[in-house]
Amino acid sequence: MGSDIQANPLRDPADRRLPRIPEPCALVIFGVTGDLAKKKLIPAIYDLANRGLLPASFVIVGFARRDWGDETFEEMSLQAAKAHARTPWRDEVWARLAGNFKFVPGTFDDDEAFDRLDATVDELRETHGIIGNAAFYFSIPPMAFPTVLKQLQRTGMSDNRQDRGGWRRVVVEKPFGEDRESAHELNGLVDRVFTANDVFRIDHYLGKETVQNIFALRFANAMFEPIWNSNYVDHVQITMAEDVGIGSRAGFYDDNGAARDVLQNHVLQLLAIAAMEQPNGFEAEEIRTEKLKVLRAIKLHDDLEATAIRGQYADGWVQGRPVQGYLAEDNIPPNSTTETYAAVQIGIQNRRWNGVPFYLRTGKRLPKRVTEIAVVFKEAPHMPFADYDTKTLGNNQLVIRVQPDEGITVKFGSKVPGTGMELRDISMGFGYGETFTESSPEAYERLILDVLLGDKTLFPDAQEVDASWAVVDPLEDYWATTKPEPYESGTWGPTGADLMLQSSGRRWRRA
Repeated sequence: MGSDIQANPLRDPADRRLPRIPEPCALVIFGVTGDLAKKKLIPAIYDLANRGLLPASFVIVGFARRDWGDETFEEMSLQAAKAHARTPWRDEVWARLAGNFKFVPGTFDDDEAFDRLDATVDELRETHGIIGNAAFYFSIPPMAFPTVLKQLQRTGMSDNRQDRGGWRRVVVEKPFGEDRESAHELNGLVDRVFTANDVFRIDHYLGKETVQNIFALRFANAMFEPIWNSNYVDHVQITMAEDVGIGSRAGFYDDNGAARDVLQNHVLQLLAIAAMEQPNGFEAEEIRTEKLKVLRAIKLHDDLEATAIRGQYADGWVQGRPVQGYLAEDNIPPNSTTETYAAVQIGIQNRRWNGVPFYLRTGKRLPKRVTEIAVVFKEAPHMPFADYDTKTLGNNQLVIRVQPDEGITVKFGSKVPGTGMELRDISMGFGYGETFTESSPEAYERLILDVLLGDKTLFPDAQEVDASWAVVDPLEDYWATTKPEPYESGTWGPTGADLMLQSSGRRWRRA
């Protein structure tokens, strides 16, 4: 009789109507008083709770150099969530989180503080039922990573021992190292303290819906993949532009610059996803394998002087207001040669992309905030129209807008109404906000949830980090002997970046 009972389809683990809920656990945030925690992490936790995606037994543990108690930390978290949450505020949601905030004061080199943290996490097994599960989030400067890792190792908090009763994971923010050698050393340390499967190297761009939609665009449709290659694509542009300056990040930014801060991680990850081959399945290992093939196939141009351009913003106007140059920013040395703009031409040495240039650019104090991937197609091999009818016609383009107006635009030629045969470019677009009733989750919502679930699909592994530094290190070595080209704030960067494309008859897309 029992064999005749059919399983409840609403309990099928493959049923997408069932939300994935993590096991009871704690999230320990180092540097919890910083901007990342207050503006992104804590609001994302509230939004996950508001969507019913957190377990009933969930605790947020803060660690920072403040003389705070649990109540002060909870109040700070309340204000941060109210100020920056994406979803509507509901008191009953916060009431479920209230009482689940713990704070441990201390510095990273304070053994006693980490002993207290260890005891606090251990006590939560009994008081809050987290059964030993804990994720440690490094919202701290990269230079502090080794110290905190060694403390977690010393106290045994990183151990997935059976007597712990659960898992232990670590989340590391970028940049992961400052060059290939330091990244290799840090990878070695992390893998000695935690097992490789428990290390989550976070790149928040990979949590954005539009980035994940690249997989659907390419591999769930028959119309794009046949032309996604060197037979039809003229070149690809990847832009990550910001209209803001360095803000309060002077110390970090002047030590790193645009290439280390953005090009090595965000931009190269976008490139890898846009250029990769179809994976065998949508599992973490299959996707990482194909991304890694692309990163290892990247080749810089032989003439770096013409194809590796960097700049530094000067005085100018942005969004109708005057702004000061980089050298006038607080705590920036007056003789700094750190770049705030980087533009590079690279090639990918494989069959699909042979001969197709990829142009990558990122910068601060540009006219607008925008991140996009523009696939620019070759001109039609023959057009039977008069030259004067097509003089304003450009190349077909498929543009994936990652932010802020998430969506996809297709640009193609069309006849202008009238008695003549004049052709002009027109655009057809899809916007997430217009098509779907639910707004896109913030990237940190998805990524924090994946950490708690143990899903590494959207997290780069150590080999990807190594391959990315293998691209950036030669650029840094070349730039070490040069000075960045000044560009006026509110413009699209230094002249050299325009000349890089003009030399081959191309031009940057005005995003």
